[in-house]
Formats: sequence, structure tokens, C-alpha cells
Amino acid sequence: MEQKSWADRGQLLKLETSEDHDPTGCVGVSRLGSAQIAADLFTIWIQLRGAAWVEAKEGKFRLHPGQWIAFEKDSRPLMQADRHGLCIGLSLSAEALRKLSRFADCGLYAGRGRMSRHEALISLRLWREAGRRLAEPDAREDLSALRPLLLHLASLQGEMSDRISRCPGRSRSRKRQVFGRLQRARLYLEGNCDRVVRISELAELTSFSSWYFSRTFYGLYDESPQAAAARMRLEHAAALLRDTSMMVGEVAAASGFDNCCSFARAFRARFGESATRYRSGQQLARTDSAKSSGAVRKAAIFAGT
Repeated sequence: MEQKSWADRGQLLKLETSEDHDPTGCVGVSRLGSAQIAADLFTIWIQLRGAAWVEAKEGKFRLHPGQWIAFEKDSRPLMQADRHGLCIGLSLSAEALRKLSRFADCGLYAGRGRMSRHEALISLRLWREAGRRLAEPDAREDLSALRPLLLHLASLQGEMSDRISRCPGRSRSRKRQVFGRLQRARLYLEGNCDRVVRISELAELTSFSSWYFSRTFYGLYDESPQAAAARMRLEHAAALLRDTSMMVGEVAAASGFDNCCSFARAFRARFGESATRYRSGQQLARTDSAKSSGAVRKAAIFAGT
């Protein structure tokens, strides 16, 4: 079993399983390093610095500092850090998940979210400690070295997993199973904001009928899959307007809209203003923020003199 695997400065880390090798453990990528999860491993990643690009069965994602993302065992993500990026993670095989469930009544689910700087620092400390302890022979079998990190990661998903009770099913395990499938479908929508996703795709991904999937999705998230997909695509468009120099027409196409007119109507309905005005407002806000920060720094320097 690997205790810690790392890819730095253009290196490629490839995690695979075999009869005598279990890649469960701490993983990380930094400074143009990349990791290819070629095995059936549940993975969860935390972006600490810079950015990272992720491509998996659920789609394409970009991670910024303070964000985390988790993938199911057959997702097989490819992680790529940018030149300043630092991303740490945990890989868990099916056997490791089974062993860990004995002493930690908590689950990890596919999904995406944010954490505070304090939570990120705790994650880094626990990740380092887990890697150190996994190097000890006694920790290789019972995996107890991973317990603190596992519990912390589960707590990051606390608000998300509070919805489990709303899932259909007579037993807790069945509710968790349904929740895990729907979380994966929701992540799939986030990863495919550049196009229109069909309900049949999501039903196939979750192994539910289209009717059952739509009904359960609405009961869990208080919005239909179609409404969630439209909202995510418009939020994706807003991010492109805010963070890139793409033309409005290019943003519309990159967000899955057939023409600029339909995009303009949908964007105005969502944000209350046109895409052009939204971009101008965001640029003005950044300029004012930069001026304010500069004034604060000058005041501090003057006070120090």
C-alpha cells in the first residue's frame, strides 16, 4: 500500500491496483504535476494553492483555492495542476472503504464544495500526519491512521449529507445508496455546463428510470434536473464573463446555448441585467477593490513611518 504519492514539476503519477498493490493513501499534485487514477478508487481532492484542471467520467472541472471535489470509484479522474498549483487528496480502494466503515460511521460522496482557510489548513495537517503514519508497518492493515482525515473530510460534506434522510428507502443504507447516485448526477451536471444534458443520460448514470430519477432529484434538491442544469450553465457563463475575455457570443456557445438571443433572455432572467452590463459591473468592482487595497497598503506604510 502506498503511504504517499506525489507528482511535481511536470511529473505524472499513475495509480493502479494489482494483487499485491493497493494504492490507498495520500496523493498530491503540484506545479504542473498530474495524476491519472487508472484504478477503481474513490478519490477526494482539496485545492490549497493555484488552480487545477480535472477531467473525469462526470465531466470537466476547474478547482480554485479552498475548493474540494470527490469522485466515485469508476470516475478515474485526471488531475493537472497549474504552474502555481498545489492539490492534495486521498485515494481509497473498495477494500479500504470496507475496512474504514468498521470504525467510522460516516460516508464520503461524490460532489463539490468549498471550505474555509482554517478547514484547509486542518486538512493539510491531517493529510501530512496520515501519510507519516501510513509509513509505519502497524498502520498498513487496519488503516486507523486515516481515521482523523476521513472524519474531517466527512465533516466537510456534513451539510450535503444532511439531505440523506430525504432520499427514498426503508433502510439507512438504501438512502445512502440513492443519495450517492444523485450526488454523482449533480456533479455530472456541473461537469457538463458547456452543453444541454439529457435526462436519459442522468438516468443511465444512476441506473434509475427517467421518471424515478426526476422525481427523486426534485425531492432531494428542491429543483428539477432541468432547472438545476439551466442554473449551472448560467452560473458557468457568469464565471466566464467575470474571469475571461471571451466575447458574449463565445460565452453563450461555451455554456450550451444555440444562439445569443436565447442566452441573452436567460441571462437577464437569472441575473437581472444583460451579460455586457454584468461584465462591466464585475470589472468596475474589481477596480474599486484594487484601489481600496492599494489605499490600505499606503496608509499602513505611512503609519509605519
